[in-house]
Amino acid sequence: MEKGADSQMNRTMTGAGKLDTRRIAIYLAFSFGIAWAVGIVIYLTGGLWNSPQLVPGTTITLAVVLLATGYMWAPALAHILTRAVTHEGWSDTFLSPRLRRSWPYWIAAWVGPGVLILSGAALFFALFPRYFDPSLSAVRAILRQAEGMTGRPFPMSPWVFVMIQTAQAIVIAPVINSLFTFGEEFGWRAYLQPKLMPLGARRAFVLMGVIWGVWHWPVIAMGHNYGLDYPGAPWLGMLAMVWFTFLIGTFLGWATLRSGSVWPAVIGHGAINGIAGIGMLFARGRPSPLLGPMPTGVIASVPWVLVAFAILLSRNALKGSE
Repeated sequence: MEKGADSQMNRTMTGAGKLDTRRIAIYLAFSFGIAWAVGIVIYLTGGLWNSPQLVPGTTITLAVVLLATGYMWAPALAHILTRAVTHEGWSDTFLSPRLRRSWPYWIAAWVGPGVLILSGAALFFALFPRYFDPSLSAVRAILRQAEGMTGRPFPMSPWVFVMIQTAQAIVIAPVINSLFTFGEEFGWRAYLQPKLMPLGARRAFVLMGVIWGVWHWPVIAMGHNYGLDYPGAPWLGMLAMVWFTFLIGTFLGWATLRSGSVWPAVIGHGAINGIAGIGMLFARGRPSPLLGPMPTGVIASVPWVLVAFAILLSRNALKGSE
Protein backbone atom coordinates (compact mmCIF):
# COMPACT_ATOMS: atom_id res chain seq x y z
CA MET A 1 0.00 0.00 0.00
CA GLU A 2 1.35 3.39 -0.92
CA LYS A 3 2.30 6.00 1.67
CA GLY A 4 -0.57 8.30 0.70
CA ALA A 5 -3.11 5.52 1.13
CA ASP A 6 -1.55 4.62 4.49
CA SER A 7 -1.87 8.21 5.64
CA GLN A 8 -5.52 8.38 4.60
CA MET A 9 -6.29 5.11 6.40
CA ASN A 10 -4.53 6.33 9.53
CA ARG A 11 -6.53 9.56 9.52
CA THR A 12 -9.76 7.61 9.16
CA MET A 13 -8.93 5.00 11.82
CA THR A 14 -7.74 7.59 14.36
CA GLY A 15 -10.78 9.79 13.83
CA ALA A 16 -9.49 12.94 12.16
CA GLY A 17 -12.45 15.26 11.61
CA LYS A 18 -15.84 15.75 13.22
CA LEU A 19 -18.15 13.19 14.74
CA ASP A 20 -20.50 12.00 11.99
CA THR A 21 -23.59 11.67 14.19
CA ARG A 22 -25.96 11.16 11.25
CA ARG A 23 -24.20 8.10 9.91
CA ILE A 24 -23.60 6.75 13.41
CA ALA A 25 -27.33 6.99 14.17
CA ILE A 26 -28.28 5.33 10.89
CA TYR A 27 -25.76 2.55 11.42
CA LEU A 28 -26.97 1.88 14.97
CA ALA A 29 -30.60 1.86 13.84
CA PHE A 30 -29.82 -0.78 11.22
CA SER A 31 -27.56 -2.86 13.48
CA PHE A 32 -29.91 -2.93 16.45
CA GLY A 33 -33.05 -3.10 14.32
CA ILE A 34 -31.97 -6.15 12.32
CA ALA A 35 -30.47 -8.03 15.28
CA TRP A 36 -33.31 -7.35 17.69
CA ALA A 37 -35.89 -8.27 15.05
CA VAL A 38 -34.10 -11.62 14.72
CA GLY A 39 -34.14 -11.84 18.52
CA ILE A 40 -37.91 -11.42 18.53
CA VAL A 41 -38.23 -14.27 16.03
CA ILE A 42 -36.05 -16.47 18.25
CA TYR A 43 -38.17 -15.60 21.28
CA LEU A 44 -41.47 -16.28 19.49
CA THR A 45 -40.26 -19.65 18.20
CA GLY A 46 -39.27 -21.08 21.58
CA GLY A 47 -36.32 -18.97 22.64
CA LEU A 48 -32.84 -20.43 22.95
CA TRP A 49 -33.82 -23.52 24.93
CA ASN A 50 -37.01 -24.70 23.21
CA SER A 51 -36.20 -23.79 19.64
CA PRO A 52 -37.30 -26.23 16.89
CA GLN A 53 -34.62 -28.75 15.99
CA LEU A 54 -33.67 -28.46 12.33
CA VAL A 55 -31.42 -31.51 12.12
CA PRO A 56 -32.63 -34.47 14.21
CA GLY A 57 -30.08 -35.83 16.65
CA THR A 58 -27.96 -32.66 16.65
CA THR A 59 -27.85 -29.32 18.47
CA ILE A 60 -28.67 -27.45 15.26
CA THR A 61 -31.85 -25.58 16.08
CA LEU A 62 -33.62 -22.65 14.49
CA ALA A 63 -32.22 -20.40 17.23
CA VAL A 64 -28.63 -21.51 16.54
CA VAL A 65 -29.01 -20.79 12.82
CA LEU A 66 -30.66 -17.42 13.40
CA LEU A 67 -27.97 -16.41 15.89
CA ALA A 68 -25.11 -17.39 13.58
CA THR A 69 -26.62 -15.71 10.53
CA GLY A 70 -29.22 -13.02 11.15
CA TYR A 71 -28.05 -11.82 14.57
CA MET A 72 -24.26 -12.02 14.17
CA TRP A 73 -24.34 -10.63 10.63
CA ALA A 74 -26.58 -7.67 11.50
CA PRO A 75 -23.62 -5.28 12.09
CA ALA A 76 -22.08 -6.13 8.71
CA LEU A 77 -25.42 -5.65 6.97
CA ALA A 78 -25.82 -2.37 8.83
CA HIS A 79 -22.38 -1.28 7.58
CA ILE A 80 -23.32 -2.04 3.97
CA LEU A 81 -26.78 -0.48 4.22
CA THR A 82 -25.48 2.68 5.90
CA ARG A 83 -22.90 3.27 3.19
CA ALA A 84 -25.55 2.64 0.53
CA VAL A 85 -28.21 4.87 2.07
CA THR A 86 -25.87 7.76 2.84
CA HIS A 87 -23.86 7.47 -0.42
CA GLU A 88 -20.67 7.28 1.63
CA GLY A 89 -18.70 5.27 -0.89
CA TRP A 90 -16.51 2.25 -0.24
CA SER A 91 -13.11 3.60 0.72
CA ASP A 92 -11.64 2.85 4.14
CA THR A 93 -13.42 -0.46 4.69
CA PHE A 94 -10.29 -1.89 6.41
CA LEU A 95 -10.56 -5.14 4.48
CA SER A 96 -6.93 -5.18 3.40
CA PRO A 97 -5.08 -7.80 5.50
CA ARG A 98 -1.87 -5.71 5.62
CA LEU A 99 -0.02 -8.82 6.73
CA ARG A 100 3.42 -7.47 5.93
CA ARG A 101 3.12 -4.72 8.53
CA SER A 102 0.47 -6.01 10.89
CA TRP A 103 1.40 -9.68 11.37
CA PRO A 104 2.26 -9.16 15.09
CA TYR A 105 -1.34 -8.09 15.71
CA TRP A 106 -2.65 -11.11 13.83
CA ILE A 107 -0.60 -13.35 16.14
CA ALA A 108 -1.68 -11.44 19.25
CA ALA A 109 -5.34 -11.73 18.23
CA TRP A 110 -4.99 -15.41 17.31
CA VAL A 111 -3.13 -16.66 20.39
CA GLY A 112 -3.84 -13.99 23.02
CA PRO A 113 -7.49 -14.90 23.72
CA GLY A 114 -6.60 -18.50 24.46
CA VAL A 115 -3.91 -17.47 26.94
CA LEU A 116 -6.21 -14.97 28.66
CA ILE A 117 -9.20 -17.31 28.83
CA LEU A 118 -7.18 -20.21 30.23
CA SER A 119 -5.56 -17.84 32.74
CA GLY A 120 -8.97 -16.56 33.78
CA ALA A 121 -10.31 -20.08 34.28
CA ALA A 122 -7.22 -20.99 36.32
CA LEU A 123 -7.74 -17.91 38.51
CA PHE A 124 -11.38 -18.82 39.06
CA PHE A 125 -10.53 -22.37 40.12
CA ALA A 126 -7.72 -21.11 42.37
CA LEU A 127 -10.19 -18.87 44.19
CA PHE A 128 -13.01 -21.45 44.17
CA PRO A 129 -11.24 -24.85 44.31
CA ARG A 130 -14.44 -26.67 45.22
CA TYR A 131 -15.57 -26.24 41.62
CA PHE A 132 -12.41 -27.74 40.10
CA ASP A 133 -12.75 -31.35 39.03
CA PRO A 134 -9.37 -33.05 38.45
CA SER A 135 -11.17 -36.25 37.48
CA LEU A 136 -12.81 -34.44 34.54
CA SER A 137 -16.17 -36.09 35.15
CA ALA A 138 -17.86 -33.81 32.59
CA VAL A 139 -15.40 -34.97 29.94
CA ARG A 140 -15.82 -38.60 30.98
CA ALA A 141 -19.58 -38.25 30.47
CA ILE A 142 -18.97 -36.92 26.95
CA LEU A 143 -16.66 -39.82 26.17
CA ARG A 144 -19.13 -42.37 27.54
CA GLN A 145 -21.80 -40.90 25.30
CA ALA A 146 -19.48 -41.21 22.30
CA GLU A 147 -18.72 -44.81 23.24
CA GLY A 148 -22.45 -45.55 23.48
CA MET A 149 -22.99 -44.18 19.97
CA THR A 150 -20.08 -46.07 18.39
CA GLY A 151 -20.10 -49.21 20.54
CA ARG A 152 -16.32 -48.92 20.94
CA PRO A 153 -14.06 -47.65 23.73
CA PHE A 154 -12.93 -44.08 23.17
CA PRO A 155 -9.26 -44.23 22.10
CA MET A 156 -7.87 -41.59 24.49
CA SER A 157 -7.93 -40.49 28.11
CA PRO A 158 -9.99 -37.50 29.27
CA TRP A 159 -6.89 -35.36 29.78
CA VAL A 160 -5.58 -36.11 26.28
CA PHE A 161 -9.03 -35.29 24.91
CA VAL A 162 -9.02 -31.92 26.72
CA MET A 163 -5.52 -31.08 25.47
CA ILE A 164 -6.52 -31.88 21.88
CA GLN A 165 -9.71 -29.85 22.22
CA THR A 166 -7.73 -26.90 23.60
CA ALA A 167 -5.17 -27.07 20.81
CA GLN A 168 -7.91 -27.21 18.19
CA ALA A 169 -9.71 -24.29 19.83
CA ILE A 170 -6.57 -22.16 19.67
CA VAL A 171 -5.31 -23.17 16.23
CA ILE A 172 -8.35 -24.07 14.12
CA ALA A 173 -11.42 -22.47 15.71
CA PRO A 174 -10.43 -18.86 14.92
CA VAL A 175 -10.51 -19.66 11.19
CA ILE A 176 -13.79 -21.57 11.26
CA ASN A 177 -15.50 -19.04 13.53
CA SER A 178 -14.36 -16.13 11.36
CA LEU A 179 -17.16 -17.04 8.94
CA PHE A 180 -19.55 -15.75 11.59
CA THR A 181 -17.50 -13.23 13.56
CA PHE A 182 -16.77 -11.27 10.38
CA GLY A 183 -20.45 -10.30 10.46
CA GLU A 184 -19.93 -8.48 13.76
CA GLU A 185 -16.42 -7.12 13.25
CA PHE A 186 -17.03 -5.67 9.79
CA GLY A 187 -19.70 -3.59 11.48
CA TRP A 188 -18.29 -2.74 14.92
CA ARG A 189 -14.57 -2.42 14.31
CA ALA A 190 -14.48 -1.57 10.59
CA TYR A 191 -17.30 0.98 10.61
CA LEU A 192 -18.49 2.19 14.00
CA GLN A 193 -15.08 2.38 15.69
CA PRO A 194 -13.57 4.81 13.13
CA LYS A 195 -16.75 6.89 13.31
CA LEU A 196 -16.36 7.23 17.10
CA MET A 197 -12.64 7.99 17.09
CA PRO A 198 -13.10 11.80 17.06
CA LEU A 199 -14.11 11.31 20.70
CA GLY A 200 -10.62 9.99 21.39
CA ALA A 201 -9.60 6.34 21.48
CA ARG A 202 -10.32 5.82 25.17
CA ARG A 203 -13.84 7.22 25.01
CA ALA A 204 -14.49 5.44 21.73
CA PHE A 205 -13.47 2.07 23.17
CA VAL A 206 -15.59 2.53 26.29
CA LEU A 207 -18.62 3.61 24.25
CA MET A 208 -18.08 0.75 21.80
CA GLY A 209 -18.06 -1.73 24.67
CA VAL A 210 -21.33 -0.39 26.08
CA ILE A 211 -23.05 -0.35 22.68
CA TRP A 212 -21.86 -3.85 21.84
CA GLY A 213 -22.98 -5.21 25.20
CA VAL A 214 -26.45 -3.64 24.99
CA TRP A 215 -26.79 -5.02 21.46
CA HIS A 216 -26.50 -8.51 23.03
CA TRP A 217 -29.22 -7.90 25.60
CA PRO A 218 -32.15 -9.70 23.92
CA VAL A 219 -30.24 -12.98 23.70
CA ILE A 220 -28.70 -12.53 27.16
CA ALA A 221 -32.25 -12.08 28.49
CA MET A 222 -33.09 -15.43 26.87
CA GLY A 223 -30.15 -17.16 28.59
CA HIS A 224 -27.23 -16.79 26.19
CA ASN A 225 -23.81 -17.09 27.93
CA TYR A 226 -25.22 -17.02 31.47
CA GLY A 227 -28.34 -19.18 31.39
CA LEU A 228 -31.24 -18.07 33.56
CA ASP A 229 -30.60 -19.86 36.85
CA TYR A 230 -28.57 -17.28 38.77
CA PRO A 231 -29.40 -14.51 41.27
CA GLY A 232 -30.58 -11.35 39.54
CA ALA A 233 -31.29 -13.08 36.22
CA PRO A 234 -31.38 -11.80 33.58
CA TRP A 235 -30.44 -8.24 34.62
CA LEU A 236 -27.09 -8.99 36.24
CA GLY A 237 -26.16 -11.10 33.23
CA MET A 238 -26.98 -8.20 30.93
CA LEU A 239 -24.74 -5.88 32.96
CA ALA A 240 -21.97 -8.48 33.12
CA MET A 241 -22.12 -8.77 29.34
CA VAL A 242 -21.52 -5.03 28.95
CA TRP A 243 -18.44 -5.35 31.16
CA PHE A 244 -17.18 -8.29 29.11
CA THR A 245 -17.75 -6.61 25.74
CA PHE A 246 -15.95 -3.51 27.00
CA LEU A 247 -12.92 -5.64 27.92
CA ILE A 248 -12.70 -7.76 24.79
CA GLY A 249 -13.84 -4.85 22.62
CA THR A 250 -10.86 -2.83 23.85
CA PHE A 251 -8.53 -5.66 22.86
CA LEU A 252 -10.16 -6.14 19.45
CA GLY A 253 -10.34 -2.38 18.92
CA TRP A 254 -6.65 -2.06 19.71
CA ALA A 255 -5.80 -4.85 17.23
CA THR A 256 -7.81 -3.05 14.54
CA LEU A 257 -6.38 0.36 15.35
CA ARG A 258 -2.78 -0.78 15.34
CA SER A 259 -3.05 -3.05 12.31
CA GLY A 260 -5.23 -0.81 10.14
CA SER A 261 -7.20 -3.94 9.24
CA VAL A 262 -10.38 -5.57 10.52
CA TRP A 263 -9.02 -9.10 10.09
CA PRO A 264 -7.09 -9.39 13.38
CA ALA A 265 -10.34 -8.50 15.18
CA VAL A 266 -12.23 -11.11 13.13
CA ILE A 267 -9.66 -13.75 14.05
CA GLY A 268 -9.51 -12.61 17.67
CA HIS A 269 -13.29 -12.71 18.05
CA GLY A 270 -13.30 -16.18 16.49
CA ALA A 271 -10.60 -17.27 18.93
CA ILE A 272 -12.65 -16.02 21.90
CA ASN A 273 -15.76 -17.85 20.73
CA GLY A 274 -13.77 -21.00 20.03
CA ILE A 275 -12.19 -21.43 23.46
CA ALA A 276 -14.60 -19.57 25.76
CA GLY A 277 -16.24 -22.75 27.05
CA ILE A 278 -13.05 -24.72 27.73
CA GLY A 279 -13.13 -23.95 31.47
CA MET A 280 -16.42 -25.80 31.86
CA LEU A 281 -14.66 -29.05 31.00
CA PHE A 282 -12.82 -28.76 34.32
CA ALA A 283 -15.86 -27.72 36.38
CA ARG A 284 -18.08 -29.62 38.77
CA GLY A 285 -21.09 -28.51 40.73
CA ARG A 286 -22.85 -25.31 39.74
CA PRO A 287 -20.45 -22.37 39.66
CA SER A 288 -22.10 -19.00 39.19
CA PRO A 289 -21.89 -17.97 35.51
CA LEU A 290 -21.53 -14.39 36.73
CA LEU A 291 -18.13 -15.31 38.21
CA GLY A 292 -16.65 -18.01 35.96
CA PRO A 293 -14.99 -20.20 34.83
CA MET A 294 -16.05 -18.90 31.40
CA PRO A 295 -14.48 -15.52 30.54
CA THR A 296 -17.90 -13.85 30.62
CA GLY A 297 -17.72 -14.24 34.40
CA VAL A 298 -16.31 -11.33 36.40
CA ILE A 299 -13.55 -13.35 38.12
CA ALA A 300 -12.50 -15.19 34.98
CA SER A 301 -12.34 -11.87 33.09
CA VAL A 302 -9.57 -10.47 35.33
CA PRO A 303 -6.76 -11.19 32.82
CA TRP A 304 -8.79 -9.25 30.25
CA VAL A 305 -9.08 -6.38 32.73
CA LEU A 306 -5.30 -6.17 32.96
CA VAL A 307 -4.89 -6.15 29.18
CA ALA A 308 -7.73 -3.70 28.53
CA PHE A 309 -6.50 -1.16 31.07
CA ALA A 310 -2.89 -1.55 29.90
CA ILE A 311 -4.12 -0.60 26.42
CA LEU A 312 -6.20 2.33 27.66
CA LEU A 313 -3.37 3.71 29.79
CA SER A 314 -0.73 3.38 27.08
CA ARG A 315 -0.24 6.30 24.75
CA ASN A 316 1.52 4.24 22.09
CA ALA A 317 -1.14 1.51 22.11
CA LEU A 318 -3.77 4.05 21.11
CA LYS A 319 -1.91 5.30 18.06
CA GLY A 320 -3.08 4.24 14.62
CA SER A 321 -1.24 2.00 12.20
CA GLU A 322 2.00 3.28 10.72
